[in-house]
Amino acid sequence: MSRALLSHILHRPPLLASRSGIRGGAIPSSLRALRLNCSAVEATNTADESPAPPARKKRVVSGVQPTGMVHLGNYLGAIKNWVALQDLYETFFFIVDLHAITLPYEAPQLSKATRSTAAIYLACGIDSSKASIFVQSHVHAHIELMWLLSSSTPIGWLNKMIQFKEKSRKAGNENVGVALLTYPVLMASDILLYQSDLVPVGEDQTQHLELTREISERVNNLYGGRKWKKLGGRGGSLFKVPEALIPPAGARVMSLTDGLSKMSKSAPSDLSRINLLDPKDVIVNKIKRCKTDSLPGLEFDNPERPECKNLLSVYQIITGKTKEEVVSECQDMNWGTFKATLTDALIDHLHPIQVRYEEIMADPGYLDSVLLDGAGKASEIADATLSNVYQAMGFLRR
Repeated sequence: MSRALLSHILHRPPLLASRSGIRGGAIPSSLRALRLNCSAVEATNTADESPAPPARKKRVVSGVQPTGMVHLGNYLGAIKNWVALQDLYETFFFIVDLHAITLPYEAPQLSKATRSTAAIYLACGIDSSKASIFVQSHVHAHIELMWLLSSSTPIGWLNKMIQFKEKSRKAGNENVGVALLTYPVLMASDILLYQSDLVPVGEDQTQHLELTREISERVNNLYGGRKWKKLGGRGGSLFKVPEALIPPAGARVMSLTDGLSKMSKSAPSDLSRINLLDPKDVIVNKIKRCKTDSLPGLEFDNPERPECKNLLSVYQIITGKTKEEVVSECQDMNWGTFKATLTDALIDHLHPIQVRYEEIMADPGYLDSVLLDGAGKASEIADATLSNVYQAMGFLRR
């Protein structure tokens, strides 16, 4: 999850090539963004005004694909942050199983991986009493809204999506399914169904959030406002236009074999990543064999040492130390000493998660009840949004 757009569409043709052709780096200035320490509620009245209803927490949605093993990059870049978000916002965290079939996959493994991913959410600290945890395909509105949004999404917008170009080239253009082209519309549906205020995004996801914003504004213009009111609706916007929620600096974890590439489930070598469920001996071996350099000392900010920066950043996040504390502790270490220190920190941090995961997987009834309850809460909001869209688009109401 992860596995979206700008305004002004009403006044000129959208130019995703020029505004969205970004491969990473800074979020476009036109895409409004909030840091994780932003206010979690809408503004309230001042003391001298009449009492207002309790402020509604802003709503956050996010998800992770159940493909491959959940790895350290998924955890530090997304799931670990969700644990803090669930106390600040109204949160919906789901397993995006529909996105998992955009490329060839093993059908017998999909349901197992979906349950495993849900169990990892819980083991990492997502609390079902605070957050709604559910499986994407269990809320049918996701697919229905995707189809409705597809009718208003120009094909040119999708053709310009960078991830489609890259993944289709790797898979071979002749063998790529239509879902790889259209899944950004499903992603927009995932977000807009819940009238989301904020969406956690990384550097490689900004274009998708831009697309979601473009789609929401386009549909609001085509079918919302007075047009919707004439059809018996309340009028106004059908969708909120979501904003980006930027993760803490350093949360983007890179490959253990290439400090310039993001840690990925799809990388051919398992040595490139630490999986959350890797046993102790596997973690020891992966860190021992990870790519480093021959320069003396350790440092964060040397662009010529991407692997050094990555491993120090992982150690910083895992231990909860400040950058300054890590520099003071590690700057004079050699690689052998630091790798042993990092290995111990990873094992200590991941062990409680692994123990809790096994407990959850041993109680399938509990896991099923969490997913059922989460899907029920999600469906209440999603169905209301979908009903409004059907009405505004002129469908015969059931």
